[in-house]
Amino acid sequence: MNLHQLQERNQELSILNAMAQDLNSSMTLEQALDTSLRQTVHLLHLKTGWIWLANAETGAIYLAAAYNLPPIFEKRPDLLTDTCYCIDKYLKENRDDATNISEITCSRLKDFVEGTEGLRFHASVPLIGRKEKIGIMNVLSEHSHQLSDNQLQLLHTIADMLSIAIERARLYESSQQLGVIQERNRLAREIHDTLAQGLGGIALKLETTQAFLEQEKIDKVTTLLAQSLDLTRSNLEEARRSVLDLRATPLQGHNLAEALDQLVQTIQASDQLVGQLSIIGTYQQLDHRKELGLYRMAQEAIRNIVKHTACKRYDISLTFEAQQVQLVIQDKGAGFDLQQPTEGFGLIGMRERVHLLQGQMEVESTLGVGTLLRVIIPLE
Repeated sequence: MNLHQLQERNQELSILNAMAQDLNSSMTLEQALDTSLRQTVHLLHLKTGWIWLANAETGAIYLAAAYNLPPIFEKRPDLLTDTCYCIDKYLKENRDDATNISEITCSRLKDFVEGTEGLRFHASVPLIGRKEKIGIMNVLSEHSHQLSDNQLQLLHTIADMLSIAIERARLYESSQQLGVIQERNRLAREIHDTLAQGLGGIALKLETTQAFLEQEKIDKVTTLLAQSLDLTRSNLEEARRSVLDLRATPLQGHNLAEALDQLVQTIQASDQLVGQLSIIGTYQQLDHRKELGLYRMAQEAIRNIVKHTACKRYDISLTFEAQQVQLVIQDKGAGFDLQQPTEGFGLIGMRERVHLLQGQMEVESTLGVGTLLRVIIPLE
């Protein structure tokens, strides 16, 4: 290998390394596609490329990314919506046969001269996942067999890297969607526990009021109306709080410790419930799902203290250990009997969160003594 070839190979490896780093930091599918396509085109000294992906649910092929398209596609956008030879071939082949790179005449451009910038051919690079075909990447050239054997081998490597990045991005998006569903379920359970029960109580009191009106028992009517108004105001506050929770992004601009401190201060200002927050060990930044999950569980536990105990203070600690993080919330309130089937939707929701984070949850409670909640989440 001469000096020029060595320099060229070093440059290729440098670009591949940069591409791998970019793909590793690209959490969204769009970022992964745009990054890999742009760098692939530059690495091969070409001008244009595009990526077609198979829909994860239906299998239908769609244009997912394009880079530096020639002017013909602005005048004829339909050229990028119809099927073509390489897509038809790709769809017909089984997964194991769809692994070879082929340089062919681009069926989208072969009948055009103006606006193509001389592009006629493309290398068609199949993207293959662990269990299924993912899509195709095309990089375009002016001449047939313009790419060397080494460059085609590079395309194989890039296709493997991109396939992994696409699968990871899709998994990340799925986890985000799952997080949204979990939050909706939590709100649904809370609405059932608070608003639905409260509105049921209001309806019962109004029905009783109507009966007393018919009997002309004005003193009892006055009392029931006052109670109904109090219940209505309370449920209105619950509704407002649920809406605020839906909008809120408590960790935006804050780490978990700062968000918990802010939560403690907010509860103290609104409910006169004093909390003492302790951070034990060396603070470690967790991934977003774990931090948000721990925050929501602390939020739910403190609300339970507000609603169901008569105590005026509680302790909350966040302990960072070598392999795990531990959240403990303890009060000296009314407590409850763990043997009785009284576990409300709040604790059920917390158990679901802990399960999804692959952690553990313990509840200790004694009537007249208080309650301790311990949540342990692994760091890895």
